[in-house]
Amino acid sequence: MGRYLVLIVILITIFYIWYSYLKLKKLPEGNAEMKELAAIIRDGASTFLKTEYKVIVIVVLALALLFSLFVEKTSGLTIISGAAMSSAACVLGMRSATYANVRTANRAKETLSIGETARIALRGGSISGLAVQSFGLLGVVAILFFSGGVNPDASGTGLIANLPCNPDIMRMTTYSLGCSVVAMFNRVAGGNYTKAADISSDILAKIRHDLPEDDSRVPNVVADFIGDNVNDIAGNCSDLLESFVATISASIMIAVSIFRGNMAVTDATFQATIMFPVILGGAGLLSCLIALHISTHRKLGDNPSRDLDFSNWIASGLTVLIGFFSAYFIFKDVPLYDNFIIGWASPWISAVMGIISGVLIGIITEYYTSTAYKPTRKLAGIAHEGEAFVITKGDAIGSRSCLLPIVVIGVALFVSGKLCGTYGVALSALGMLSFVGATVSIDAFGPIADNAGGLTESCHLDEEVRAITDKLDAVGNTTAAIGKGFAIGSAAFATVSLIVAYVGNYTAAGKQPLLNIASFVVIAGGIIGGAFIEYFSALLTDHTIESARLMADEGDLQLSRPGVLEGKVKPDYNKVIEMASVQALKQMLAPSVLAIIIPIIGGFIFGVEFVGGLLIGATIVAIPRAIFMGNSGGAFDNAKKYIEAGQLEGQGKGSPAHKASVTGDTVGDTRKDVVGVALDIFIKTMSTVANTLAPIISRFSLMG
Repeated sequence: MGRYLVLIVILITIFYIWYSYLKLKKLPEGNAEMKELAAIIRDGASTFLKTEYKVIVIVVLALALLFSLFVEKTSGLTIISGAAMSSAACVLGMRSATYANVRTANRAKETLSIGETARIALRGGSISGLAVQSFGLLGVVAILFFSGGVNPDASGTGLIANLPCNPDIMRMTTYSLGCSVVAMFNRVAGGNYTKAADISSDILAKIRHDLPEDDSRVPNVVADFIGDNVNDIAGNCSDLLESFVATISASIMIAVSIFRGNMAVTDATFQATIMFPVILGGAGLLSCLIALHISTHRKLGDNPSRDLDFSNWIASGLTVLIGFFSAYFIFKDVPLYDNFIIGWASPWISAVMGIISGVLIGIITEYYTSTAYKPTRKLAGIAHEGEAFVITKGDAIGSRSCLLPIVVIGVALFVSGKLCGTYGVALSALGMLSFVGATVSIDAFGPIADNAGGLTESCHLDEEVRAITDKLDAVGNTTAAIGKGFAIGSAAFATVSLIVAYVGNYTAAGKQPLLNIASFVVIAGGIIGGAFIEYFSALLTDHTIESARLMADEGDLQLSRPGVLEGKVKPDYNKVIEMASVQALKQMLAPSVLAIIIPIIGGFIFGVEFVGGLLIGATIVAIPRAIFMGNSGGAFDNAKKYIEAGQLEGQGKGSPAHKASVTGDTVGDTRKDVVGVALDIFIKTMSTVANTLAPIISRFSLMG
């Protein structure tokens, strides 16, 4: 019954998404210049994804074939399904964003109303958010229908090899793997594209030629507009969809391992533990649908931040409420495990701990990155002292911002584990992601508003229009920073739950899943896992800076041509856009493949415990590193915006303080939009691959 209810919610949401998409497209785009530039952005983003997917399709099909032949015969189909669901969400989200950006700018021009303009941007973002949660959940429900549920004792093999595994679990893990592959490629390639374009356009406009930020004479500016959609929309959609799917998968895998270790518990209890994560995901989707419908159809005021927070509070509050009744009806009449300390409420409270954590991490991130609070204002205030002071102060803000989010995550994991065991840990992770539809919607508001502001300046609209889009852009910077904090926090929860599930996946039936962290094998894996995080970060940074250098030189060459700087001749946008695409696709393969092969090679050579250490070490290093990168980058960006808005007396655009803040923003660009957001995908992908292959590695590793 529960699966049917969730399926009905999914189908209603997909219908609502389609309705919103068509309604958005019917809105006017503005004047001819706005239409032309919006079409270039839309076509450039679509062309990039089409080119990228030529590589993704090959990788996904190769993995699908290998798994079907040598692991479990239907697992290839679930890998393809995961990739397809993730792709559908990110393509639909990106298309809606590229339609919403120009319509947001035009609404500002027509109404001169902040509230009306914000509503269009949120409507565009809501399509992304609802698509992420509905498509991710659709795949999970489809697998459960296909499998007829989850049988803890099922056995299956590949078409060629005889490597027994549980086909129900394998379908779930390979579905998650398909989502991970798309997310990794989208984040790495999208991050390189957008930040190479952004850094090169900033260098050309603000440092070399003293031009406005989004001046259409700089060809790299248009590539930057495209990059916002490629990374901050498509990349973010696939990233958080993968986290959402991974936590549901981990919850189900842990439920299986607990049941296999405690055969005295009834099948009804086991089925309840399998069903609750799916119902909770459906409850969150319904809550997000209600919250976003209310927010996009009510009259918004002049404080967009408050209206966006309103959406999040409704979504999270309704999820808590519906989750309470779901837990009661699912668990009240079945015998419970001993570690359900407070009975049927234990799973619900575990999930609530995750929900509270998501809200708190958002608040903490906003404090350290928003211009409304002291850290970013102090960073802007020190900018007149020079670049060294800006970078050093920004680093301190980033480091200081790591403590509280990690304490929140640690406390939530501890409490949920005490209340409900390892199952509670997974539910806490899922709780944080249960209202991901609202979170992604609010995050997508940022790049849509940013693009709208860029179009306003590039198309030479009135200053009062620009003032509206600038305010939305500032709000969008904060929502984007909060979104990155949420993505990193959710990755921490998801990875911990995946590590717990991983140990259970290779533990024999009837035995307690344990990983001895005092073992030299585990410690060795942990040290090496942490080192790989640093190497991965360096790889991404090097690739982005090299691409930015090449694009800056090409942009300089075009600006030196007669008539371009004077505005009489248009630069060759397509050449710079093509260069951004070529560089991004060229640089994405090595980092993406690294996340897939590290646990495979480590596992088959050194064994399952080594991989466990590898995952723990990588997670412990990656989480604070990613938070530092995201928050220091967000503070750098908003400090620059604070100065540009004239909030620092005597230090406006073009001042020494502004130029120093531009340097900080350039440093922060790679941190927050390339390295920080890719690290969470890196650890999740490694954990997903390890889960998928755990039973096989435990049997065939060279060193046992």
